[in-house]
Amino acid sequence: MAKALYGHVGMTPDRRLLDEVTRLRARVEALEFEITRVRAENDRLAAAAAEADELLRLAEPAMA
Repeated sequence: MAKALYGHVGMTPDRRLLDEVTRLRARVEALEFEITRVRAENDRLAAAAAEADELLRLAEPAMA
């Protein structure tokens, strides 16, 4: 195990690997932002649906 770890000390990282990690981190950040946006939109739509449902329930007794 120590020999395997020692092999990584002092080695310069591969540029392609660093580029991929950077790209993946940016993608994760974009997806996290998208999740936040979609959750907010879902909350907004759920509130609108609940309000519409409440208005429909209030209208029913007046029609009876």
